[in-house]
Amino acid sequence: MLHYVYICSQNFSVLNIFKNFKDYHSEKPLALSLGMFDGVHLGHKYIIDELKKVGSENNLETAILTFWPHPRFVFNPNEDLKLLNTIEEKKFLMEKYAINNLFVKEFDDEFRNLTGEEFVRQILIGKLNVKYLIIGYDHSFGKNKSGNFELLQKLSTELDFEVEQMEAINIHENNISSTKIRNALLKGNIKEANEMLGYAYPLSGTVVHGKKLGRTIGYPTANISTDSIKLLPKKGAYIVEVFVKNQQYKGMLSVGTNPTVNGEKLTVEVYILDFDEDIYDEKITVKFRDFLHEEIKFEGLDKLIERLDEDKRLTEAFDF
Repeated sequence: MLHYVYICSQNFSVLNIFKNFKDYHSEKPLALSLGMFDGVHLGHKYIIDELKKVGSENNLETAILTFWPHPRFVFNPNEDLKLLNTIEEKKFLMEKYAINNLFVKEFDDEFRNLTGEEFVRQILIGKLNVKYLIIGYDHSFGKNKSGNFELLQKLSTELDFEVEQMEAINIHENNISSTKIRNALLKGNIKEANEMLGYAYPLSGTVVHGKKLGRTIGYPTANISTDSIKLLPKKGAYIVEVFVKNQQYKGMLSVGTNPTVNGEKLTVEVYILDFDEDIYDEKITVKFRDFLHEEIKFEGLDKLIERLDEDKRLTEAFDF
C-alpha cells in the first residue's frame, strides 16, 4: 500500500493507494465508484461529490476503483490512444477531492476475464465489502461488458448493497466526456476543454537540452520531456501558467516542429516570462490557459521575432 500526501490551505489528508486487493483491510465498508476516470473531469467530480455525501451519511469510507493500463491498450494494442492524466496526476486529483482510498488495478488476463457477476461477487463484495456503489450513466464492466446497472440492481438485494446510477453532466447542452475533452484539446479549444475539466489542463516533465536557438533571438525556451502517454494539444502556441521550483510564472508555450528552422522532431518548449535561471533537469509543470495561434512557418527569423513579441504582449495582458 502506498500513501500519496496532498497539502492544501491548512488541510492535511492522506489518500490510501492499493495496487492489490489483498493489501486492503478495513473494518469500515465502502462507498465506491469504478471506471477509468481519465481527466477526473466535472462529470467525474459529480460522482465523487455524491460518493462523499453517501459516505458521510452512512459512515462509509469512500473509494475509487480504476485500472492501469487503460483497458483500450490491452484490447487495441496498436491504437495510438493518449490520456488526459498520467497516473500521478490522477492520484493528485483524487487526493485533492478528498477520496479515502484509490484502487489502481492492473488490467491483467485474470481480471479482464471475470464476468460482470463474478466481479461483483468476488471483488466488490467478497474483497472490498462495498455497501454503496455508484456508476456513471453509460458504464458497463466485466467480460464482454456483461455487467451493467440492471445486473447491479438484480444482485443488490441478495448481496446487501445499494446501487445508484448517475446522470450525465452537461455543459452548453453537451454531455461531458473524456473523449470530448481530448477532441477539444486536439482542436486547440483550450477554454472549452478546461471548462469540462473544471481546472486548467496540466502537462509536466523534465527540462532537457534543445538546440538553444531561442536564446539567440531573445526568447530562451525550456524544452520539456513529457510522458509519452500524455495527450499533447494541437500544434501551435499557447498561453500557460508555469510552475518551477515552487514558483509560478506566466509563459508562452509551443507544441510543434519549429518549421521556420526546418525542424522535424515534435517538441514542447516554453518561454517563461520574467525568468532567467538554469533549470536543466528540473521538474516543470505548465497549465494551458488559452490558444494563441496555429504553428506557423515564418519567412525568416525577423518575422518569427515579431510574432513572439506579439505573443508576449498577449501573454502579459492575459488575466490569470
